[in-house]
Amino acid sequence: MRKCEKIFEEIYERPAENTGFCPYRICPLGAHVDHQLGKVTGLALDKGIYFAYTAKHNGIVELRSMNFTKRAQFSINAVEEHKTGDWADYMRGVTLALQERFPLRNGVAGVFEGELPIGGLSSSAAVTLVYLDALCKVNGINLNAQDMLTLAKGAENKYVGVNCGKLDQSCELLCRKEQLLYLDTKDDSYELIPQAANMPPWQIAIFFSGLERSLAGTKFNMRVDECRAAAYALEAFSNVEYGRFEETFLRNVPRAVFDEHKERLPLNWRKRALHFYTEQERVDKGAQLWRQGDLQGFGQLMFQSGESSIMNYQTGSPELKCLYEIMLETPGIYGGRFSGAGFKGCCCALVNPAYTKEIEATVTEKYLAAFPEMKGHYQVTFCNTSNGLRSN
Repeated sequence: MRKCEKIFEEIYERPAENTGFCPYRICPLGAHVDHQLGKVTGLALDKGIYFAYTAKHNGIVELRSMNFTKRAQFSINAVEEHKTGDWADYMRGVTLALQERFPLRNGVAGVFEGELPIGGLSSSAAVTLVYLDALCKVNGINLNAQDMLTLAKGAENKYVGVNCGKLDQSCELLCRKEQLLYLDTKDDSYELIPQAANMPPWQIAIFFSGLERSLAGTKFNMRVDECRAAAYALEAFSNVEYGRFEETFLRNVPRAVFDEHKERLPLNWRKRALHFYTEQERVDKGAQLWRQGDLQGFGQLMFQSGESSIMNYQTGSPELKCLYEIMLETPGIYGGRFSGAGFKGCCCALVNPAYTKEIEATVTEKYLAAFPEMKGHYQVTFCNTSNGLRSN
């Protein structure tokens, strides 16, 4: 029995009617490009968010989280129109979005359980999706994956105020065990690439820095605007017709246009655009290497992505940069980078399972020597892949 199921029984003195699960995700290649309609890759983890829940026929939503002390409660017929600033804003936002399309009669009472610390694995998307799935089930609503993605992303963009792309929701819905998601966020076409028969053994390592974070409190939105500003300027420099700023994306600007006019861009805008174009090259090359079973080459692209995230996209706290530098020098790590937006949170890596003990010992020793105050907060977890969102 999951912890969330036990807590549910303690609170309500009866078992939960259902338990949903939505995995965390990593993006091995494709960092910071989905909001510019770029191509990305993704893997869903065998760890994530569990939600034990039961329908409430009075229309009340009553939520508890094992990660937060404050309980959230609201009526599906009286959801706050603007975010309140607490952890349940994601659920309020997606409730409003669903209600715009379907009549809702039943609320839900439930307990969330997150298996890993918050930061870099898209726990916010996982919580939103597993809750949305539950709300649909108790109201007899059937949504396909695309509808789920659209509603969850819309809630995060419009209600919570994070200008994310569709990477997180896509990975957590579409991914399958031992397959690499290769997604084009411009037209939503995707491929699930099986690992090649000659691919060496591998696992996913998560190195949590000890610093939790929310994108709403970082420079994430500023980076999105810098990318759009670069695209807008490049379109103007090349004398092509351009539209509204918020509908401008680097994906619609050819690399040749950037190469011709890049020196006219402000330095920061040029760096953001350079990261986008080189990351797209890494994604395409990485998909080829995955098909060939070349995990060493794929891992080197992950390290290159990490370097570009630091130098060109300019993300990374001192703690994350330290972890990245340690990973570069640690035997048994094929490749790694920041996971998520790169503002606090964690690093992810693909590793040789035969080296997990040595990797954990080496990275832990070096990281805590640099940041001794993180002892008791820093955490290493080794994961495998899994399928996307599911429920009992």
